Amino acid sequence: MNRLEKTYLFGFLLAVLLIFQSCKKESQVKYGKVSINSGWKFNLLEGNESETDFEKTNYNDANWEAISLPHTANIEPLVVNNQWQGICWYRKQLEVPALEVQKRVLVEFEAAMNTAEIWINGKKITKHMGGYLPIVLDVTDFVQKGKSNVIAVRLDNQDNPIIGPKPLKILDFNTYGGLYRNAWMILKDEVHISHAAIADKVAGGGVFVTYPKVSAKQSVVNVKTNVVNHGEGNIEIEIENSIYFEDKLIIQQKSDLSLSSIQDKDVTMDLNIINAELWSPSNPNLYTLETKVYRNGIEVDKEVQKIGIREFTFKENQLYINGVKTFLRGVNRHQEYPFVGYAMSDNAQYRDAKKIKDGGFNYIRLSHYPQSPAFMDACDELGIVVIDAILGWQYYADNDDFRNYCYHSSKQLIRRDRNRPSVLAWEVSLNETQMPIFFMEELNKIVHAEYPGEHVFSCGWMDDVYDIYLQARQHRIMHPNKLKENQPYSVSEYGDWEYYSKNAGLNQDQLPNDLRDEFSSRQARSYGEERMLRQAYNVQEAHNDNLTTRAYSDSYWVMYDYNRGYHDQIEESGLMDIFRLPKFAYYFYQSQRNLQDGAVVKIASYWNEKSPLNLKVYSNCEEVALYLNGELIGKQKPDTDKNSTELLHPPFTFDLKKFEKGTLKAIGYVDGKETKIEEITTPESAVGLKLWLDTAGKKAETGVNDVLFLYVAAIDANGTIVPGYSEKVTFTIDGAATIVNVGEIKAEAGIATALLKIGTEQEKIKIVAKSKNLSQDYELAL
Repeated sequence: MNRLEKTYLFGFLLAVLLIFQSCKKESQVKYGKVSINSGWKFNLLEGNESETDFEKTNYNDANWEAISLPHTANIEPLVVNNQWQGICWYRKQLEVPALEVQKRVLVEFEAAMNTAEIWINGKKITKHMGGYLPIVLDVTDFVQKGKSNVIAVRLDNQDNPIIGPKPLKILDFNTYGGLYRNAWMILKDEVHISHAAIADKVAGGGVFVTYPKVSAKQSVVNVKTNVVNHGEGNIEIEIENSIYFEDKLIIQQKSDLSLSSIQDKDVTMDLNIINAELWSPSNPNLYTLETKVYRNGIEVDKEVQKIGIREFTFKENQLYINGVKTFLRGVNRHQEYPFVGYAMSDNAQYRDAKKIKDGGFNYIRLSHYPQSPAFMDACDELGIVVIDAILGWQYYADNDDFRNYCYHSSKQLIRRDRNRPSVLAWEVSLNETQMPIFFMEELNKIVHAEYPGEHVFSCGWMDDVYDIYLQARQHRIMHPNKLKENQPYSVSEYGDWEYYSKNAGLNQDQLPNDLRDEFSSRQARSYGEERMLRQAYNVQEAHNDNLTTRAYSDSYWVMYDYNRGYHDQIEESGLMDIFRLPKFAYYFYQSQRNLQDGAVVKIASYWNEKSPLNLKVYSNCEEVALYLNGELIGKQKPDTDKNSTELLHPPFTFDLKKFEKGTLKAIGYVDGKETKIEEITTPESAVGLKLWLDTAGKKAETGVNDVLFLYVAAIDANGTIVPGYSEKVTFTIDGAATIVNVGEIKAEAGIATALLKIGTEQEKIKIVAKSKNLSQDYELAL
């Protein structure tokens, strides 16, 4: 063979190889989860506006607003007492890849408020009721692969008696509207791991992870995988489970499976983990589980999830996590931001959870509805134990439609969150609602059917039927009852209503309304030091009282101030205000955390001429020394009064004889050594502005509809925030960001807050804040 022939042969073989590689590449299965948050058009119906042809493929939506998800149907004012309710529409050109004919296409909306109707290419796919749980649809037969498809969504967030809760005009929280969480397109092979929401199997569908044995020495991870064959003919496949810890492969196991045409089967494997890193609030260790499906040696599907090996048990009604007795100190939370309502970015959800953990809490009761998967992810990662709830508050409809909706919601909630290490119990109960026994029995039955085995718990606000009894402190005060012997008990709400309402069992009925407000826990930062200290006193008293009961946990009402639906005032019992700025009571709870989680020394004062002289220092140190202008006021141990008897770390109260302008310094000591120092200085007149962004563990991110709080404080020459400053603040922004606030922005207790929405461009954002004669630049690099 001559040189030319060799060259031709080499070229021919290379061409064949390239063609083979190309064919192999094209034959590889395309699968995965693709965000479809961008590129939506939105229209909110006004008055009697016609909806004709909105769902049709050829409808011209050029005049609709261009938006991306998460999205709220209506930007609301700061105080929401007349929330928008009505009809709105979303449309999107859904680009489906040029997949082989047998490939499957799913669409998932993490939430849509409240009743959703969905069309694809003009054909109606579904009508779904309920605004808190996912809508998952197999749309394979409705889309055209390799082409642009039109998806249209009609939302109605008006009161619905089948869904509940009670009507918004008398409801005590807001439900908002819109496609307010993420949306996804999921691509699957004809042979794939099913989606639990679609499979509709009791204790099945998708990947279900349980822990038959939990021990640091050796744990067993049980993985049950439901695999579907949508194709024709019998096939042989292989299922592979791999568990990683910090990117290191710990164990891998495989199993073969035969599937007939249009058939699904479960594959169950036990994976032994030697020297397991267990999950707990103090050590929230997470493993990564990868479940893969192979067909003819080719990977055709994969599901990846974070898991945590842990065991919740009760002994003598006390909680043990992995055999360690653990008291859960927690809060309740509503999932709203000002102005955008429920439409919080995943990063914003994380920031909320981070503030809860940093506040000294290891537990949250999700009231009174299922909350975002992103928030649940954060609880798993940060080590926050969760009570997971269906929608329900002061409403029960005595008909099968309503009951069946509750039953279905309970199943879907458990299927969504069953693999999360953070979930302790399922609140399949309608809070503060009289429910018939048979209804509660069915809900309890669903919990144990959907999650069979030991150490699985239902919970509810009535002590019948449910495994765990949730009782608010005001109910304990007004209607004391003997607790059942073998039923764990949690104080589900406390610290607010019993100090506010005339029917909550304390002495409010003897107080005029102005004093009732002053002595309640509903205190805004602008009300001043004395009233914020009153809130802190209330929560200390109530928490200490809870610790005298046999409760294994308590959860304060509430973490963040929130809107009340009908009321002309924000509900202000939050430990942080609606802008996530802390009140003094936040630091009381932070001081209850263990020293290994960080030393706390916080002076609860502005230290000016109006400041109370019985000064509180919240600390988890053994001793605190207080200095004023360099002179020692006193060095002492924690308080021993009647509201401190059960606390891990009581406050330190220093009685100062008079006010003296200057600097207070508190030094915390542990084992006689200085551990933590805080200083505060009497504020002078404002001479400048200080700007900072509330990142709380997550930096601002482009392209995800991220929303963050931008704080502007009036400061004096020493850099001290001036709490009496309440002037208007204006902003000029250069870059891919907008301010969402409705109305003027004014400082409250020296700090003004703008809600900043980040755009899609990777660029520097320049912000100038002005207030009266003060001005300050701020630059945010993305």
